[in-house]
Amino acid sequence: MSAPSSSLPAFSRRHFLGIAGLSPFEIEHLLERAEEAVAVSRSREKKKAALRGRTQINLFFEASTRTQASFELAGKRLGADVMNMAVANSSVKKGETLIDTAMTLNAMRPDILVVRHHAAGAVALLAQKVDCAVVNAGDGAHEHPTQALLDALTIRRRKGRIAGLTVAICGDILHSRVARSNILLLNALGARVRAVAPSTLLPSGIEDMGVTVHRRLEDGIEGADVVMMLRLQRERMEGSFVPSVREYFRFFGLDAARLALAKPDALVMHPGPMNRGVEIASEIADGPQSVIEEQVEMGVAVRMAVMEALLPEAVGA
Repeated sequence: MSAPSSSLPAFSRRHFLGIAGLSPFEIEHLLERAEEAVAVSRSREKKKAALRGRTQINLFFEASTRTQASFELAGKRLGADVMNMAVANSSVKKGETLIDTAMTLNAMRPDILVVRHHAAGAVALLAQKVDCAVVNAGDGAHEHPTQALLDALTIRRRKGRIAGLTVAICGDILHSRVARSNILLLNALGARVRAVAPSTLLPSGIEDMGVTVHRRLEDGIEGADVVMMLRLQRERMEGSFVPSVREYFRFFGLDAARLALAKPDALVMHPGPMNRGVEIASEIADGPQSVIEEQVEMGVAVRMAVMEALLPEAVGA
């Protein structure tokens, strides 16, 4: 796959650790690469030689079948040799530190390391200890940058633009790395971003991120171009943040009546996995305004784009 033909400057970073700090030009460059990757994924011959001879290790300290499978497929479509590390069964569980793991993997001389970790900042720490490129596949409640890119790609392909759109990010914002990365990216590209959540699920200082805060779902999605629902992350909660899932859906679940408050052509998004009947009604998740399946497809394309951009000297890049 050839590099994008646009005049945008190349993506010249060694690692891809977050959206924070990326310029709009760098984000656009990655989105343009991803557009080309969509065409590759939809062609009959899906395997390219861009990363032929390169080794990709997926190191997931936190389970995520969807994201790991997406990165694995992306690497294989680019021709890389892909290895998945079953961390749950490794020596990490026996007391090996993150640094020990990094040094062990570094000795294997991989070209790219895809890491998901339950602790914020762990991926950046690991990146300081290895010689290869590192991609953040999600670190704690900090960032999930490839998710934000795939969401942006989905929106742009459907709406033709991101600048000027009103995007309502709704639900468990407090525990969501997806929300943080999306807020950073959407603001960088000129969208109007709303953070919509009950007070118990809003992080302190959220207004400083350049969002408009709404504490009622009806107010937050009124007139929105995009309604992005977030998973209620009960596994990250210590204490009671919502009375019950039934009460949560009653006040913050997206159903037909609430969606009608958004623009008639509003997109419905969800990073997955969904809790049907908790954040979103099934008829909305499977309805004509939903682009949730398209988000999954765009995920493979975005991850192809990121890995190819980090290894520009690879074959055919």
